[in-house]
Amino acid sequence: MALEQAGSEIGDRTLLERARDGDAECFGEFYRRRRRVVLAFLRPRVRSAELAADLMCETFASALVAVHQLDRELPREPVAWLVAIARNELLDAWRRGTVAERARRRLQLEPVVLGDEDLTAVDDAAADADLLAQLAEELPPDQLHALSAHLFEGRGYEEIAQELGCSQSLVRKRVSRGLITLRANRGVRS
Repeated sequence: MALEQAGSEIGDRTLLERARDGDAECFGEFYRRRRRVVLAFLRPRVRSAELAADLMCETFASALVAVHQLDRELPREPVAWLVAIARNELLDAWRRGTVAERARRRLQLEPVVLGDEDLTAVDDAAADADLLAQLAEELPPDQLHALSAHLFEGRGYEEIAQELGCSQSLVRKRVSRGLITLRANRGVRS
């Protein structure tokens, strides 16, 4: 099935498997889906949006290198794996005082030049991270996961249900209950 036809039904691990098999568009889709998560992790931890974007680029370049190392097993939890790579890149940057470019050089990728709109998007991702932290204080984990996957990541109920190994109706209930809890906690009437 072509990527365009499958849409958001394809899980992250399947995208990585297809990327390993040579479908570059699948890694591109993985990047588009998960770049905000990586930026949301990085931005609050660095001094500038530019540095967060540089670290994000190096994170995905390192992930792409790892995907093509056939002796390595692909991650079971791709988002957690990406955040772990981002954390390692961040720690390395702190130790060296600069962002490494080894993975980007290995892949012969040019540095990314960011405009004002790009820097605003990086800061927006950080704001999403702040909002998620607030939501985590108000919602049970199952509702938080379903709500953030649906609203922030734009994933469909079917994809989330497949990831969680449950029915779509259970995911819909979790999203609905999460919204009801938020409305009640914030005094908002529907």
